[in-house]
Amino acid sequence: MLTELTISNYALIDKTELSLDKGMTIITGETGAGKSIMLGALGLILGQRADSQVLLDKEKKCVVEATFDISQLDLEERFAEEGVDYDKVTIIRREILPNGKSRAFVNDTVANVSFLKEIGQKLIDIHSQHQNLLLSDDSFHLNVIDAVAQTKDMLAEYGKAYKEYRKLAEQERQMREENERLKRDADFIAFQHKELSEAHLKAGELEELEQEQGMLANAETIKEALSYAVESLDGDEKVLSLLGTMSMKLSKVQNYLPADTDAVNRVENARIDLNDLLKSLEAVSERVEYDPDRIAEINRRIDVVYTLMQKHHVSSVDELIALEKEYADKLKVVNDFDSEIEDLQKRIAKQREVVAKIAEELTERRKSKFDEVTADIEDNLHEMGMGNARFVISHTTSEEYMPNGQDSIRFLFSANKNGDPTDISKVASGGEMARVMLSIKSLLSKSKNLPTIIFDEIDTGVSGEVADKMGRIMTDMASNMQVIAITHLPQVAAKGEAHYRVYKQDTDDRTLSAIEQLDDEQRVEELAKMLSGAQITEAALQNARTLLGR
Repeated sequence: MLTELTISNYALIDKTELSLDKGMTIITGETGAGKSIMLGALGLILGQRADSQVLLDKEKKCVVEATFDISQLDLEERFAEEGVDYDKVTIIRREILPNGKSRAFVNDTVANVSFLKEIGQKLIDIHSQHQNLLLSDDSFHLNVIDAVAQTKDMLAEYGKAYKEYRKLAEQERQMREENERLKRDADFIAFQHKELSEAHLKAGELEELEQEQGMLANAETIKEALSYAVESLDGDEKVLSLLGTMSMKLSKVQNYLPADTDAVNRVENARIDLNDLLKSLEAVSERVEYDPDRIAEINRRIDVVYTLMQKHHVSSVDELIALEKEYADKLKVVNDFDSEIEDLQKRIAKQREVVAKIAEELTERRKSKFDEVTADIEDNLHEMGMGNARFVISHTTSEEYMPNGQDSIRFLFSANKNGDPTDISKVASGGEMARVMLSIKSLLSKSKNLPTIIFDEIDTGVSGEVADKMGRIMTDMASNMQVIAITHLPQVAAKGEAHYRVYKQDTDDRTLSAIEQLDDEQRVEELAKMLSGAQITEAALQNARTLLGR
């Protein structure tokens, strides 16, 4: 419930304060006096876009502050999630700075405008004339039925199941697209894989081939060098023989040599190393033979490898091997796709059953309230002077599942006897649409936990007895919620428990809008003015007292 509203430096308002209570509060005033300005300021509290053009004094900031009793709204958890201090008496403040920037605060904690919008929807419903356009919106019709049917928890459950269902369906679509793409490329991939597979590539192969190629190409020179080395090491008077003799002679005198010389061991170690080298060189020499067939074979193999590297734009055999594996994996994916899609289709079918079950329950819950909604709205329309009005709920069930179920709901209306009900937006006049909308709002007030509703001249286009009955419906709504009605009709204005008047006043340099709460006698005068115009007659005063029940 809105309990306090303070506005400063906004449009034509210098500073004004309102104290509001439960029940029905009336706001009246001449056209252009500033009633819409107040709603604009309140809109800032509810998260609407800020604009520095609304500053009355361009050098000062604008501040709009509203106090709400939110004790019945169960918002503690949501406030905690947002990191905002919770208080049963919550103060929301919006500031617009001269530089055009705006700031929002909830209980003196900085808050996002999106958070203001979210909680604003739970605090206040502002119904202006343009909102009658909602009657042409099928989603609004469905929302009305859901509010009456109390489907919030069921819709949340359905939404979760539907989201998973759509997620799986999207996965299937993407898999099919990928499968088709891969199948289109499958022949090419298979050819590339076969070519690489038949090449029997091995890691490090190219380096080994090039080394062997170099050795065979220089076989004669290598053989000559190896022969010389072997001959130098082996045989009489050769290196190994000389080292053997040296070792023998040194062993005879080693006891006379300094201990750290260790000549015998060092010579012997050198002889052993050179002997091993000899054996290695002999083995290599045996293998090194000029073999033109082997050279041709190696050259062909190297050509194959380099051709593949050039074709696939890689620089190593390892990359070719990796590419071969990549092609193999893609072919496996193509071969496995059908079974994977089949498994996914089974999951989709199972999830669809879950969605279908909840959707069916939603449909039954909604349909169970059709008669109640129809009767309630028609009763209100009849009371407001539309004795022949018929209100019909048209319901169709879609074969496909939608975000809110399978139901399409449209409100049909006829104001005339024996008339065929059709779309409200096509057949209802402005006054009729206002009465239909008021009937719907009255119905919603019994179903939605909304503490405050503001009617902005919803009674436009009606008068007399109809206006009186519209006022009674608002009064009934005010028995379980706070109702604020901006009106030009005395029949409605007389129903309020509190009455405020918006007016303009001139100062030395400007015209300002102001608001005041009227006492009993001032209310009589205000109603009399609404009845008779600027010249208040005694009859108008008496009429006003009659309307007020005094």
